[in-house]
Amino acid sequence: MRMPARLSRRSVTATALGALLCGALLHGPQATPAAAATAGPTVTVPPAGSHGFPFLAAAEDLGSYGYTESEYFLSGTATSYVKSGLWTSDGRWNVRASGTAAYKSRLLVRRPTDPAKFNGTVVVEWLNVSGQIDLSPDYWFERDELLRQGYAWVGVSAQAVGVNGGLGEIKGLKGWDPARYGSLVHPGDAFAYDIFSQAGRALRAPNGPDPLGGLPVRTLLADGESQSAGFMTTYVNAVQPVSQVYDGFMVHSNSAVAAPITGVLADTLLMPNPSRIRTDLTVPTFVVLTETDVPGAAVARQPDTASVVHWELAGTAHGDQWAYDLGQPTVEKSAGQAAPSADCAAGSAPFNDGPGHWAMNVALRHLAGWARGGPRPPSGQPLSTVLRDPATGLATGGVRLPDVTVPTRTLTGSRDTTDSGVFCGLYGARDPWNGDADAWDRHDDGDPSDPAFPPTAEPVLSRLYPTHADYVGKVRTAAQRSVDAGYLLPEDATAIVAAAQDSGVGG
Repeated sequence: MRMPARLSRRSVTATALGALLCGALLHGPQATPAAAATAGPTVTVPPAGSHGFPFLAAAEDLGSYGYTESEYFLSGTATSYVKSGLWTSDGRWNVRASGTAAYKSRLLVRRPTDPAKFNGTVVVEWLNVSGQIDLSPDYWFERDELLRQGYAWVGVSAQAVGVNGGLGEIKGLKGWDPARYGSLVHPGDAFAYDIFSQAGRALRAPNGPDPLGGLPVRTLLADGESQSAGFMTTYVNAVQPVSQVYDGFMVHSNSAVAAPITGVLADTLLMPNPSRIRTDLTVPTFVVLTETDVPGAAVARQPDTASVVHWELAGTAHGDQWAYDLGQPTVEKSAGQAAPSADCAAGSAPFNDGPGHWAMNVALRHLAGWARGGPRPPSGQPLSTVLRDPATGLATGGVRLPDVTVPTRTLTGSRDTTDSGVFCGLYGARDPWNGDADAWDRHDDGDPSDPAFPPTAEPVLSRLYPTHADYVGKVRTAAQRSVDAGYLLPEDATAIVAAAQDSGVGG
């Protein structure tokens, strides 16, 4: 889906794109509330359809990692909720059942082929529909950790846009492959929360074919990124106390205001601002923010507790080069030319290629252990996107991995979006230090390392790192410090050091 709209403003962040992300709430009419009691969901196997594979089927060879992919339909009667009592910023939100409606959605499952490789943890991702189709951003951010550690991953088409379609060329799953998905029914996003609950229940105790192929579930983690993280915030605060389905929550790149419980876009205005995570649950919630997210989410900061931990990642972006490179082939396999496009202006700085995926790998491992009764993850320092290092252009504070402690380029969570599409600002920017030789090195808003006059020259790598061995040694030291602090996994530290050794940096 190539969005024709162009932006003339500069240096936008995910906050300024809030209307776009909330566009995932645009869907057809809500079902009329009924009074029937809900029953457990039924699991069935979909027909082959005209494409012969599920929407969002992985483009990479999962078999080479010892994984298999399959899809299942989930059907039943879902409940909608409305507020009960006053909702405030502390997140201790009560709800009451409002109505019921029939639904039929789907689960996309990736799991180890060998049961002995399964680690007992299932990550259930609320598929993101900001691009008006189902997308799985946190699968891409966490993919290395998921596959090497034997997790099962399940993507849930929880929202109406993913099933019925919205503003994009592809009219949902039903429009993409009527032969496969024509029987699906989504009654509206007021029911999305309970559909997500029922997906979790079906993974523990399926009524029909087992989506996990008999794998014994020990830990069930809920995960949502960006727009889905807004729904995850509301789920944690209002629905988990009622459903008691999930053992832990990953809230990645949410904003200061949670999604409305009604699923109606206009009701966002009625949500507490800020919407913090409640601290009285017995299951943990891990909130991870990128540099892009912090300006719009900082007002919702809260102290870490026994059940809530909050990280802000320096040098990262809401979407980045890693997630794009890993995810785009999968998206294009299903969506082709209708795939959402960043549509950044020609000649502008490239996407951020910072440490977001390294941080999400360790965050996932922390959350899985925490949910099983292990230690709480370490706290992180607050990030400032305003107070930047004048020499490097890097943000100050936050969780700082080797990409920003031993830097070779400027990494930012925002970017110049002049003449760019509406998604461009989510990808941040990078600026290699090469003597201001790039087209965007103009000391203006389009220059990530020096966005304002008077001009400041980019750092000189040979002065920072007089020899290659000096550079590699500093990366090795920084990586080990991050491991010791709990912000980086040992295997990822090894990969970071190996990349430094293979680089030409130094001297």
